[in-house]
Amino acid sequence: MKRLLFIVALATMALFGRAEDLSSPNGKMKLTFELQDGVPVYQLSLNEHPIIKPSQLGLELKNTESLLNGFTLENAEKSTFDETWNPVWGESSSIRNNYNELAVTLKQTSSNRKILIRFRLFDDGLGFRYEFPQQENLNYFVVTKERSQFAMAGNHTAYWIPGDYDTQEYDYTISKLSEIRALMKKATTPNASQTPISATAVQTALMMKTDDGYYINLHEAALKDYSCMHLELNDKNLVFVSVLTPDAVGNMAYMQTPCTTPWRTVIASDKAADILMSNITLNLNDPCTYESTDWIKPVKYIGVWWEMITGKSSWSYTNLPSVKLGETDYSQTKPNGTHAANTQHVKDYIDFASEHGFDAVLVEGWNEGWEDWFGMSKDYVFDFVTPYPDFDVAVLRDYAKSKNVKLMMHHETSGSVRNYERHLDTAYQFMEDNGYNSVKSGYVGDIIPRGEYHYGQWMVNHYLYAVKKAADHKIMVNAHEAVRPTGLCRTYPNLIGNESSRGTEYEAFGGNNVNHTTILPFTRLIGGPMDYTPGIFETHVNVHNPDNNSQVRTTLARQLALYVTMYSPLQMAADLPEVYQQHMDAFQFIKDVAIDWDKTFVLEAEPGDYITYARKAKGNDKWFVGKTNDEEARTSEISFDFLPADQKYIATVYADSKDADWLINPQAYEIKKYVVSNKSELKQFCAPGGGYAISIVPVQDKAELKGLKKL
Repeated sequence: MKRLLFIVALATMALFGRAEDLSSPNGKMKLTFELQDGVPVYQLSLNEHPIIKPSQLGLELKNTESLLNGFTLENAEKSTFDETWNPVWGESSSIRNNYNELAVTLKQTSSNRKILIRFRLFDDGLGFRYEFPQQENLNYFVVTKERSQFAMAGNHTAYWIPGDYDTQEYDYTISKLSEIRALMKKATTPNASQTPISATAVQTALMMKTDDGYYINLHEAALKDYSCMHLELNDKNLVFVSVLTPDAVGNMAYMQTPCTTPWRTVIASDKAADILMSNITLNLNDPCTYESTDWIKPVKYIGVWWEMITGKSSWSYTNLPSVKLGETDYSQTKPNGTHAANTQHVKDYIDFASEHGFDAVLVEGWNEGWEDWFGMSKDYVFDFVTPYPDFDVAVLRDYAKSKNVKLMMHHETSGSVRNYERHLDTAYQFMEDNGYNSVKSGYVGDIIPRGEYHYGQWMVNHYLYAVKKAADHKIMVNAHEAVRPTGLCRTYPNLIGNESSRGTEYEAFGGNNVNHTTILPFTRLIGGPMDYTPGIFETHVNVHNPDNNSQVRTTLARQLALYVTMYSPLQMAADLPEVYQQHMDAFQFIKDVAIDWDKTFVLEAEPGDYITYARKAKGNDKWFVGKTNDEEARTSEISFDFLPADQKYIATVYADSKDADWLINPQAYEIKKYVVSNKSELKQFCAPGGGYAISIVPVQDKAELKGLKKL
């Protein structure tokens, strides 16, 4: 690791209108900051092309003068930073963190209060945040509004979901900024009880494309002890302003100096691939806080989840409501016969995982309380340690250990967060005692205490509390229905996954848009990995449940590609073992594909249309390629120039057949093998809703080349 730090202290000033300029390390991106009549204003350009037009900054506080205006510039400091760091897991084994920084200290004359705005300018974008030094006239304070503006330079095409304080589980809409208001009412809502927070508010990460081919992404980084940010669009002048998630009484954040806000991020490039390859979100987070990380391991897993999501099996042991948690006499109840989390059934999954080299088996519905949960009596439902009568914890613990497989815990909080926190120490100790080293936590439903939101400061603090507490027990966390990621996995790498978006489960609830997985890497995944749960080979859900006529909007080949395009160190083979048994040739790719990477390249990309990644597995010379395609049939053209020179490889291509189509022929695929080198090129058909996956393995013996065609 090398680090260069040069600080140039500028003379203290008290001038209005003084402009401070900052360039990115390569000189292509430029930031200008100034006070205009005492109001902080910044603007950003790339290649002299406007990315953010002059935009105001500041905050409103409760029962006191706002921090919006009346400022003088007290000090400005510039510095340069350059380091290379190594993530515990990730898309690359090393990440460069190189930026130029401008820190401006502003003094509000009327209140004698100070605020520092820190800008970090990278080659691919900008991060800025507010910092509040400890001071006599600003100690405890309450933020009622944050007024950070992002003024757009045109009526860009946006890839958006509605602003919502509780969920990101929406299909994306693609429209011009000026069309958001008209289309907001038509946006697909997760359920009838959830509605957008306003007619023009959208969620981050927000992806946009300008008419002249620039790509812009707005998000936040290092969200801690603050509420999640949305963006409200003034569609008259095309200016976004930050909107924070309120608490139960309408306040946005409770602060005590010294303190900071999260970073607000702007990623920009004239190439879509650069958005996907940006590490700004991670780089704006603190380094790993743990001294030892050898207990944090990427996980490839299977589980009973999909059979319950489709309705084939049930979470609950019985259909009758329990009387009192932990005291129900199940000997007096009749099992429903569809409970998936029973000892023998889980043993079968353990056997399948062991046979095919999977790390873990996730078991949901193992613990008492699901009868109450489905009855919506959610005040105290789960204790996270009491199994149903047909789930033998000790037997399965020992059986999994004998097969060299881990069991993955499931904690559904049902939104009863205080209940979860009361049980957390006991629940994590129970996991540790029984060999569980990872947990999928869920936060379905309205938050209790009532009035709090999933994305408010109170819940943001809870999610991090659970992750830190898990680390005490060397447990990894995969949080579902939690706040969207903002790069905290750098600091707390046991946060190995999140959902926080519309995942594969919605394919069993009516379907996701066909282009969904061509947008998510540009939006949701900017903040961190997603537990998308791919690998669905049987796309007709009624095969598992005759009463469910949903269809997964994908081809089989694209399901393979998602293991490469939807980055996560936590990857599930989500379909049923009996389905995989019918397609073992295609299933081989899921067995082979890596989940941790040394290098990553984007070969093709256009948001909403297609994405093609190439990745090198960590610690060996195997490569994997994946392409996800939208609803339009197209031919992909890629070069293998990412491969090292003077080395031959065998490429196994798993692709759509010519007659494949997500709607009428989703399981039509073909598998071909070729000899490739870094001079090879491939033209490959992609069906509507399709794609392809390639495993690339170095040639060890010339005999392996016999009968194979060269590309």
